[in-house]
Amino acid sequence: MSDKSPAFGWKLHGDGKSIQPGSVVAPDERLAWPITIGIGAQHVVAMFGATFLVPLLTGFPPATTLFFSGLGTILFLLITRGRVPSYLGSSFAFIAPLAAATASNGQAGALGGIVMAGAALFLVGLIVQFAGTGWLTKLMPPVVTGAIVALIGFNLAPSAKTNFMVAPITALVTLGSIILISVLFKGIIGRLSILLGVIIGYITAVIRGEVDFSTIDKTVAERGFINLPVFQTPEFHWELAGLFIPVILVLVAENIGHVKSVALMTGKDLDAYSGRALMADGLATVVAGSGGGSGTTTYAENIGVMAATKVYSTAAYWVAAFFAIGLSLFPGFGAAIATVPAGVLGGAATVLYGMIGMLGVRIWSENRVDFSNQVNLTTAAVALIVGIADFTWTFGELSFAGIALGTAATLIVFHLMSFIASKTKAAGDPLKPFTDKDHDALGH
Repeated sequence: MSDKSPAFGWKLHGDGKSIQPGSVVAPDERLAWPITIGIGAQHVVAMFGATFLVPLLTGFPPATTLFFSGLGTILFLLITRGRVPSYLGSSFAFIAPLAAATASNGQAGALGGIVMAGAALFLVGLIVQFAGTGWLTKLMPPVVTGAIVALIGFNLAPSAKTNFMVAPITALVTLGSIILISVLFKGIIGRLSILLGVIIGYITAVIRGEVDFSTIDKTVAERGFINLPVFQTPEFHWELAGLFIPVILVLVAENIGHVKSVALMTGKDLDAYSGRALMADGLATVVAGSGGGSGTTTYAENIGVMAATKVYSTAAYWVAAFFAIGLSLFPGFGAAIATVPAGVLGGAATVLYGMIGMLGVRIWSENRVDFSNQVNLTTAAVALIVGIADFTWTFGELSFAGIALGTAATLIVFHLMSFIASKTKAAGDPLKPFTDKDHDALGH
């Protein structure tokens, strides 16, 4: 398939029924359609729990979010010309900005923030497409990227506690189920621990009388058995830009990481598609925010399905996208999802938000960031405290909270200290990974 090929037109892999040991089904290949449809359904299941948690935690309509995740996936496949297999689900990085923006300017104002973030991400992708990713690496080395991801996750801790304490028994059952499933089961079941834990928590909530089913009947009575999701137009409040623009740094890291992961697993060089991936996710986020959906990102959950099946065919993602759009057309389905009570959300959020924070730590670990270097240590220290404590700075009508201030502090502290250190030679190179030789030299 040439660079000018469309996002479809797949070659049949082998006999279409089996995969030889050591081989994979490439993005431009497919298996027989019945098998492809089954794998597409697996992708829907894999993304389901995480995609729905974002609207549940932020109060946005679940069916609308599902609709735009499917539509966004189609846009992604078209813009990347079918070379990068990915599902675009709800991004957790938007949870804190959405909560803050909704509290101050309502859901319409929060949607405006999503559109601004998507537009900014599209512009970054456009620059990457023509200039490459080198400038991004210099702007956001691993210590910076890890700190920003970590502070976004840990900034959400108070929200998890609030929901948890509404129904602590149900929350504990949910949390305990997620922990046990993740450690007792491997493969697809283990990867679906959050979804399965939420289901067990939901059953517990039903038994304890914490679920209100009346909204389901009311929704079906008002909107019918099949109908389009509820759409909403955004309002733009430029003072919210400080909340949402930092999110693009996380989306950039997730998208580029996704492209590199797929390239590694398929043995294909996909660096030329990093810019396209960013532009596609940016456009999908703009479209979602324009209609009432959550911001999107490439999903690691679906990488797990590809790794397990050895099928990287983008045909399966077209199937998943249409599945998602189809499910979103049932108002009763979306209403049922919206009945998940606070206790269940609190239990799931406790582990989920912590995992988001620990992804930042994972970035540090995988890149062997040297925290014996004062520049790296100070950068991470300042960022985490500002983010976790949710420092807030009000300037006229503009208000900058923990995520925005933490992100700004991370970039300013790192680059300022690096510049001073380079002039005075007061510290080592913060971009140099911490090696075993360095470890031994410290006597550890």
